[in-house]
Amino acid sequence: YVSPLKALNNDIQRNLNQPLHEIKNIFEEEGEKFPDIRVLTRSGDTSQADRRKMIRHPPEILITTPESLNLMLSSKSGKEMLYHVSAVILDEIHAVVGNKRGVHLITAVDRLVRLSGEFQRISLSATVKELEEVTKFVGGYRMQGRGPHPRYIKRPVEIIQSNMQKDYNICVRFPERQEEESDNSSVWSSLAEEFKDIVEKNRSTLLFTNGRRLCEKMTYKINKLSGQPLAYSHHGSLSKQLRQNVEQNLKKGDLKAIVATSSLEMGIDIGDLDEVVLIQSPLSVSSGVQRIGRAGHHVNKKSHGTLYSAHPQ
Repeated sequence: YVSPLKALNNDIQRNLNQPLHEIKNIFEEEGEKFPDIRVLTRSGDTSQADRRKMIRHPPEILITTPESLNLMLSSKSGKEMLYHVSAVILDEIHAVVGNKRGVHLITAVDRLVRLSGEFQRISLSATVKELEEVTKFVGGYRMQGRGPHPRYIKRPVEIIQSNMQKDYNICVRFPERQEEESDNSSVWSSLAEEFKDIVEKNRSTLLFTNGRRLCEKMTYKINKLSGQPLAYSHHGSLSKQLRQNVEQNLKKGDLKAIVATSSLEMGIDIGDLDEVVLIQSPLSVSSGVQRIGRAGHHVNKKSHGTLYSAHPQ
């Protein structure tokens, strides 16, 4: 299982371990043996000790990132874990298909064919467009014949697409401020005032920024104005344990708000959100859809989001 986010990998591991544990209990109650199915993650968060254990006893389900997959394919010990792959799931394919991470990913998948032979490729996305182009990207070509002039044949790919329409309630706002407050810092202060009011009004709120520096700045300003820790930041520079604590605390209702970068953009289960706030325009339309979709993340529920601009035009 390959996804572009470490936080999403950790979430998928939790979501697989729980049903596996429940199924195992059912088997034991019936007096039947359940096979040992272990789910492990391999990414920049994985310690050296855990990596060595993984090499000695490879898991049945391996969750990783495009970069870590390439690293495993570049080492002898890593390759030994990947000799018997039967299926590869490429999650959130829209996030990588148009950039160099996508090239990194699909070349690694094709390198896997030389180790394991052909396997099933499953690609997932809630916002991907240009399905035919993505199909070509994921399927690739199978080499037939050897020698100086082999033939390359397209792999057959089946598209399964949902016709369900998602409802959104999106508002675009600009912070009110006095005319004399024309410097850039006043914009963030004015925004922080509004964000504090939104966070205090809602049960749970997720605020997105386009960078780690602004993420930390807005978290600091919101908490300073409130006089208490209303919000916590979430981005890739934080430790794995701290990120997971923040995610779980919001899900359990122990935390009012998270200010995040793209680290919480895709797929991660953080419970029900009242509202998503976008601080500045996201880098792409699909990114905006993903972020606002964090609120109302259930079937037939409407997603509520507010986009705040730092400039009037």
